[in-house]
Amino acid sequence: MFVSTTSSHPLDRPIWSALTTRQQALAEGGALARRYPLAIAPFADMADMSAESFAALGSLMSGSEIAVLFTADAVAAPAGFKILLAETGEQMIGTPVECAIPGVEIIALGVKDVADMLALIELTKPGPFSARTHELGTFLGIRVGGKLVAMTGERMKVPGWTEVSAVCTHPEHTGHGYAGILMMEVMQRIRSRGETPLLHVREDNVRAIELYRRLGFNSRKRLHFAVLRKNAS
Repeated sequence: MFVSTTSSHPLDRPIWSALTTRQQALAEGGALARRYPLAIAPFADMADMSAESFAALGSLMSGSEIAVLFTADAVAAPAGFKILLAETGEQMIGTPVECAIPGVEIIALGVKDVADMLALIELTKPGPFSARTHELGTFLGIRVGGKLVAMTGERMKVPGWTEVSAVCTHPEHTGHGYAGILMMEVMQRIRSRGETPLLHVREDNVRAIELYRRLGFNSRKRLHFAVLRKNAS
């Protein structure tokens, strides 16, 4: 069940909410448009959909750089932009569930693990992830024989909520429940801070949505995901 609302809820524009509150220290831009540094994430958003705000977003972008937006309404970009991708997805909120975490060794991931993290992301393609994405929050992983085979972490942070992201498992190591194990640990850490976990997932990713529901996530709202690039001048 999706919640339909026209109110200005902070989760209706999660990127803008994050970049103007808990992660504003990372933000590039100003009052009309902001983005994360591209080495961290390609996410961006604007104060509104006015021509002035799109112009401000465009001033932050150069060459073939892209901007990924999560919005409550479909993006209608002006002539100066090209929409490379437009699709819908679910925004899901995590509710507490009782679930034991099996005795698998969970490790914290950081700078020394970036190469392995990027390799796993390239193989599994769970969504945008760059060399500095791990700086957005806690990232946890599981290694088998020294090889990183699964990971999950934190991404956008809005007052009261933290996004669970980069959920992925090496295809040769599926079936062991690693994704669920890591997600439960990340969710527990989020809740221990008095926050609520959330996540975003494409509507066609049925297998992932089924996993998230088993772990206590429920759909809050359908959001629009858009990837924009400036037209060559």
